Amino acid sequence: MPVPSLLCEIISAAPEETLAAGEHFAAALRLGSVVALRGGLGVGKTCFVKGLARGLNIKEEITSPTYTIVAEYAGTFPLYHIDVYRLNSDDDFDNLGISELFDRGITVIEWSERIPKSIPLDAAIVEIDIITDGKRRIRWIKTA
Repeated sequence: MPVPSLLCEIISAAPEETLAAGEHFAAALRLGSVVALRGGLGVGKTCFVKGLARGLNIKEEITSPTYTIVAEYAGTFPLYHIDVYRLNSDDDFDNLGISELFDRGITVIEWSERIPKSIPLDAAIVEIDIITDGKRRIRWIKTA
Protein backbone atom coordinates (compact mmCIF):
# COMPACT_ATOMS: atom_id res chain seq x y z
CA MET A 1 0.00 0.00 0.00
CA PRO A 2 1.38 3.46 -0.91
CA VAL A 3 2.60 5.65 1.91
CA PRO A 4 0.77 9.02 2.15
CA SER A 5 2.88 12.13 1.80
CA LEU A 6 1.87 15.61 2.89
CA LEU A 7 2.02 18.10 0.03
CA CYS A 8 0.51 21.15 1.71
CA GLU A 9 -0.98 22.20 5.04
CA ILE A 10 -3.01 25.35 5.60
CA ILE A 11 -4.46 26.63 8.87
CA SER A 12 -7.73 28.47 8.32
CA ALA A 13 -9.02 30.83 11.01
CA ALA A 14 -12.21 31.85 9.16
CA PRO A 15 -14.59 30.59 6.46
CA GLU A 16 -13.15 33.09 3.95
CA GLU A 17 -9.71 31.52 4.48
CA THR A 18 -11.17 28.06 3.83
CA LEU A 19 -12.79 29.41 0.65
CA ALA A 20 -9.44 30.89 -0.40
CA ALA A 21 -7.71 27.54 0.21
CA GLY A 22 -10.22 25.81 -2.05
CA GLU A 23 -9.82 28.48 -4.71
CA HIS A 24 -6.03 28.13 -4.58
CA PHE A 25 -6.29 24.33 -4.76
CA ALA A 26 -8.47 24.55 -7.92
CA ALA A 27 -5.46 25.80 -9.90
CA ALA A 28 -3.81 22.37 -9.52
CA LEU A 29 -6.78 20.46 -10.95
CA ARG A 30 -7.21 19.22 -14.50
CA LEU A 31 -9.96 17.48 -16.46
CA GLY A 32 -10.40 14.08 -14.82
CA SER A 33 -9.10 15.13 -11.39
CA VAL A 34 -10.76 13.46 -8.42
CA VAL A 35 -10.57 15.12 -5.01
CA ALA A 36 -11.37 12.90 -2.02
CA LEU A 37 -12.42 15.03 0.95
CA ARG A 38 -12.14 13.61 4.46
CA GLY A 39 -13.32 15.12 7.70
CA GLY A 40 -16.09 15.08 10.25
CA LEU A 41 -19.41 16.84 10.34
CA GLY A 42 -19.11 20.63 10.26
CA VAL A 43 -15.37 20.87 9.56
CA GLY A 44 -15.78 22.95 6.40
CA LYS A 45 -15.77 20.45 3.53
CA THR A 46 -18.57 22.20 1.64
CA CYS A 47 -16.98 25.59 2.34
CA PHE A 48 -13.76 24.27 0.77
CA VAL A 49 -15.75 23.05 -2.26
CA LYS A 50 -17.32 26.51 -2.60
CA GLY A 51 -13.82 27.97 -2.88
CA LEU A 52 -12.78 25.29 -5.32
CA ALA A 53 -15.85 26.15 -7.44
CA ARG A 54 -14.91 29.83 -7.30
CA GLY A 55 -11.47 28.87 -8.63
CA LEU A 56 -13.17 27.00 -11.50
CA ASN A 57 -15.25 30.09 -12.41
CA ILE A 58 -18.52 28.55 -11.27
CA LYS A 59 -21.12 31.22 -10.56
CA GLU A 60 -23.88 29.02 -9.10
CA GLU A 61 -24.39 28.73 -5.35
CA ILE A 62 -22.74 25.53 -4.08
CA THR A 63 -24.72 23.56 -1.53
CA SER A 64 -24.08 20.20 0.07
CA PRO A 65 -25.58 17.41 -2.07
CA THR A 66 -26.30 15.23 0.98
CA TYR A 67 -29.80 14.32 -0.18
CA THR A 68 -29.25 14.38 -3.95
CA ILE A 69 -25.83 12.66 -3.67
CA VAL A 70 -24.51 14.34 -6.87
CA ALA A 71 -24.68 18.01 -7.90
CA GLU A 72 -23.28 19.19 -11.24
CA TYR A 73 -22.01 22.70 -11.93
CA ALA A 74 -20.69 24.35 -15.12
CA GLY A 75 -17.41 26.28 -15.05
CA THR A 76 -13.92 26.07 -16.53
CA PHE A 77 -14.50 22.32 -16.20
CA PRO A 78 -17.72 20.62 -15.14
CA LEU A 79 -17.70 20.10 -11.37
CA TYR A 80 -19.34 17.01 -9.92
CA HIS A 81 -19.85 17.53 -6.19
CA ILE A 82 -20.65 14.20 -4.56
CA ASP A 83 -21.65 13.55 -0.96
CA VAL A 84 -21.55 9.87 0.00
CA TYR A 85 -22.55 10.34 3.66
CA ARG A 86 -25.83 8.46 3.11
CA LEU A 87 -24.19 5.53 1.33
CA ASN A 88 -23.23 2.45 3.30
CA SER A 89 -20.44 0.99 1.20
CA ASP A 90 -18.37 0.91 -1.95
CA ASP A 91 -21.03 -1.41 -3.38
CA ASP A 92 -23.68 1.32 -2.98
CA PHE A 93 -21.39 3.76 -4.78
CA ASP A 94 -20.67 1.29 -7.58
CA ASN A 95 -24.36 0.45 -8.01
CA LEU A 96 -25.16 4.13 -8.61
CA GLY A 97 -22.58 4.29 -11.44
CA ILE A 98 -21.11 7.55 -10.14
CA SER A 99 -17.54 6.60 -11.04
CA GLU A 100 -18.51 7.13 -14.70
CA LEU A 101 -18.31 10.86 -13.96
CA PHE A 102 -14.62 10.73 -13.03
CA ASP A 103 -13.28 11.47 -16.51
CA ARG A 104 -15.95 14.04 -17.49
CA GLY A 105 -14.79 16.93 -15.32
CA ILE A 106 -13.54 17.60 -11.81
CA THR A 107 -15.05 15.27 -9.22
CA VAL A 108 -15.08 16.14 -5.52
CA ILE A 109 -16.27 13.50 -3.07
CA GLU A 110 -17.25 14.47 0.47
CA TRP A 111 -17.03 11.69 3.09
CA SER A 112 -14.68 9.76 0.78
CA GLU A 113 -13.45 7.67 3.70
CA ARG A 114 -16.82 5.83 3.51
CA ILE A 115 -15.93 4.40 0.07
CA PRO A 116 -12.16 3.74 0.17
CA LYS A 117 -12.11 1.11 -2.59
CA SER A 118 -13.93 3.43 -5.02
CA ILE A 119 -11.44 6.29 -4.78
CA PRO A 120 -8.95 6.25 -7.69
CA LEU A 121 -5.31 5.71 -6.73
CA ASP A 122 -4.34 9.03 -8.31
CA ALA A 123 -6.99 11.03 -6.43
CA ALA A 124 -5.95 14.10 -4.48
CA ILE A 125 -6.84 13.59 -0.82
CA VAL A 126 -7.78 16.61 1.27
CA GLU A 127 -8.29 16.18 5.01
CA ILE A 128 -9.96 18.91 7.05
CA ASP A 129 -10.21 18.89 10.82
CA ILE A 130 -10.88 21.34 13.60
CA ILE A 131 -7.95 22.27 15.80
CA THR A 132 -7.62 24.81 18.63
CA ASP A 133 -9.82 27.90 18.80
CA GLY A 134 -12.12 26.67 16.01
CA LYS A 135 -9.39 26.88 13.40
CA ARG A 136 -9.34 24.37 10.58
CA ARG A 137 -6.32 22.41 9.44
CA ILE A 138 -6.52 21.64 5.73
CA ARG A 139 -4.05 19.04 4.56
CA TRP A 140 -3.51 18.05 0.94
CA ILE A 141 -2.19 14.51 0.94
CA LYS A 142 -1.15 12.44 -2.02
CA THR A 143 -1.04 8.66 -1.71
CA ALA A 144 -0.05 7.59 -5.22
